[in-house]
Amino acid sequence: MDGKSRSDIRPGLHVSIVLKKDQRTGKLTEGIVKDILTNSPSHPHGIKVRLESGDVGRVTKILHRD
Repeated sequence: MDGKSRSDIRPGLHVSIVLKKDQRTGKLTEGIVKDILTNSPSHPHGIKVRLESGDVGRVTKILHRD
């Protein structure tokens, strides 16, 4: 799962995201999805989410599904 389809993502999933400030380096941040911020059904760079930690970024990979 690469995180480009909104239907694959839901609150509570463990994901890797890339923060806006880390887009050049590609550094990933892991966390649990709190909110889905992208309204469209898909996005070529990944669906934008807010993690429970408050970090906002685009999903690069879904790490664990319940």
